[in-house]
Amino acid sequence: MFETDFSARFAGEGITPSLIADFQSFVFSYYTKAGRHDMQWRHTKDPYLIAVSEVMLQQTQVPRVAQIFPRFIEQFPNAAALANASDADVLSAWQGMGYNRRALYLKRMCRTVVDEFAGVFPALPADLEKLPGIGKATSCSIAAFAYNAPVVFIETNIRRVFIHFFFRGKETVDDAEILPLVKAALPLARSREWYWALMDLGTDMKKAVGNPNRKSRQYVKQSAFEGSNRQVRGAVLKIMLQKGTASAEELSTVSGYDTDAVSAVLSDMEKEGFFVSSGDGIYQVIR
Repeated sequence: MFETDFSARFAGEGITPSLIADFQSFVFSYYTKAGRHDMQWRHTKDPYLIAVSEVMLQQTQVPRVAQIFPRFIEQFPNAAALANASDADVLSAWQGMGYNRRALYLKRMCRTVVDEFAGVFPALPADLEKLPGIGKATSCSIAAFAYNAPVVFIETNIRRVFIHFFFRGKETVDDAEILPLVKAALPLARSREWYWALMDLGTDMKKAVGNPNRKSRQYVKQSAFEGSNRQVRGAVLKIMLQKGTASAEELSTVSGYDTDAVSAVLSDMEKEGFFVSSGDGIYQVIR
């Protein structure tokens, strides 16, 4: 399947109706046979549930999200429930996901939706993109999956598919070269299913053919987790949620990380709204 190559036709003919039809047929055929049809968030059109899943899926693998998503939405079944929850409860429910700022962004996003949109996520990507923690790709994903909107966008799996199948011989590819193909290939009445198919295909391709995204000008390699600032932040937050209050020295002893590293993390996380400091070196989780 991954040996299929549309790049010679594209280079010779450009974007033609026959090329697009063949590519659409190829992608939908793949999705019918091998798509991930069992994911819970694909069995709803509720914009809130889809927004939660899309924020969770940012930089987190599907199996991890599949474990945490059901518990999270059981605790916070709608935008109002999440908007009115304490930060500590939201962060506790988020444990295991990583990138904990996303949890606070999601809560603030729901607060905005409740206050400005009567609790209903807007359908337009331009409105969605104004919400806290939402960028171009996530706003378009929510619009496509919740409202079947015919949006045109690129994210990592979509990029991987188009580079692999249309730019096989090129060493460097810019998103500006990919976007016309994404736009031409979109079946306007099937946006939801089409983007599911592309994202599943891109995920499977990474396992089978490596990562074509290394050819992209927009490619940024994710830093290693082990020993990183992210790892220290995660450990500090987990302990703080259990203890409620602690000093840098206590957290260093419990976590095993250097006191200076823990202190730097505490300072950053206080600025970001995770903790408050009493001024005597004691930090407390914001409730």
